[in-house]
Amino acid sequence: MNLKYPLFINGKFIETSEKQNIINPSTGKVIAEASLASLKETELALASARAAFDSGPWPHFSLLERREFIFKIVQGILDNAATLAQLETQNTGKPIKETTFMDIPSGAKTFEFAGNNFINYLADEELNVSEEAKSRLLREPLGVVLLIIPWNYPFLIACWKLASALAAGNTVVLKPSSLTPLTALELAKIVHQAGLPAGVVNVINGGGSQIGKELCLDKRVDMISFTGSNETGKEILQYTSKNIKKMTMELGGKSASIVFDDVDLEVAVNSCLASIFLNQGQMCTGMSRVFVQEKIYAKFLADFVGKAKRIKLGLADDFETQMGPLINDAQRKKVIAYIEKAKAEGAELLCGGKIPENAELRNGYFFEPTVLANANAHSHIFKEEVFGPVVLINKFSGSDEAVTLANSVDFGLAACIWSKDLFLAQELARKIIAGTVWINTYGMFYNQLPYGGFKQSGFGKELGREGFLEYTRLKNVILDQSAEGKPLVNYWYGF
Repeated sequence: MNLKYPLFINGKFIETSEKQNIINPSTGKVIAEASLASLKETELALASARAAFDSGPWPHFSLLERREFIFKIVQGILDNAATLAQLETQNTGKPIKETTFMDIPSGAKTFEFAGNNFINYLADEELNVSEEAKSRLLREPLGVVLLIIPWNYPFLIACWKLASALAAGNTVVLKPSSLTPLTALELAKIVHQAGLPAGVVNVINGGGSQIGKELCLDKRVDMISFTGSNETGKEILQYTSKNIKKMTMELGGKSASIVFDDVDLEVAVNSCLASIFLNQGQMCTGMSRVFVQEKIYAKFLADFVGKAKRIKLGLADDFETQMGPLINDAQRKKVIAYIEKAKAEGAELLCGGKIPENAELRNGYFFEPTVLANANAHSHIFKEEVFGPVVLINKFSGSDEAVTLANSVDFGLAACIWSKDLFLAQELARKIIAGTVWINTYGMFYNQLPYGGFKQSGFGKELGREGFLEYTRLKNVILDQSAEGKPLVNYWYGF
């Protein structure tokens, strides 16, 4: 029998009359039934979060008390890690190796980091601005925070946002993607077991067209933290123009790897493979454009294509699987359309580009790792995010050309530089317009360091001190200490 997942609102699990089937992308089979929020449940979640902040105990707990709750969530994640990993794999199609060793433990570490550091981040700061005046800068919670989570990393990104929002003292309405709500709803159980007061965390499932607009428009929401597509991000910005609120947006990417001819070729090839084919290329930081210096271009391309052909596609719950299915058939059709358009615009297809013929995979949404060469810099696939296992490999001559190519798109999320010349690499990192630049590595996210993009990739940060402080408001309290209690302003209209 399939699992049933209710909503979590005001400390209670609520089943609704409207349900949706949750599909396993590996098999195309239904694995669970999740309740869908109507406008009624949406209103209840907003009202509960608002009341929990305005009149509940959560914002008034001491920082040490709040930290105890954060660590209970950490322990809950660790206690349920195997179940969460299996569920994430079944719901998203990402290989069980990734969910077991990356996503779930990283989520726990995010909460642990917040618990260990938020007290220092919230410390008051005193400034003596003159002989007469001093200031105290206070970091306060914002209020009700709406967290909108994408389908590609539903558990990990929920943890990124929720850990900071809660540690800062906010109350939360969390809306996962309706494609992948299961681990967010499991996280609600962990929050409930940790004993957080009712209304502090509310998890509601529903499509953006059904409940997203109402959530974003509501003036009871003080902040929206969104990760997702540019199209949805633009809609949210329009909604929030009706009631101004704090925003952070992590949107799309069209990231580039620059590979110089002094690299260890095997290391660069293996790393570039991981940078695009992990999670089936469904990563906003995926290095979907690889620029290789012309001296090693032919050898790099041959080695890359040879290894891409050997990547093991398989059912996501098999530990030997290296690449699982795409999230659904609609995403697969989108990827196919981009490849066909790329070929029509002159790109050369070197491998992949089709649905695998393996009978074991026929019911899932699988697609072969795809390598294209010599894509035109003005083509759609060069400039637009595909969000699938598709990489473009082009050559460059000098570093100036490489930077120009990397910066020639509307996105500015991430980049990689591969070179033994660390001075050159660090100089180029300054010139590349991207929020994160990895040198001789890829995908290393540290809880201590901020993450977020530029240009059409959004604004605001996740992680690190900077990401945590996004979930706070800064108050300036000025104390005048003029002699005899008579400040200068006293004399302006003094008679």
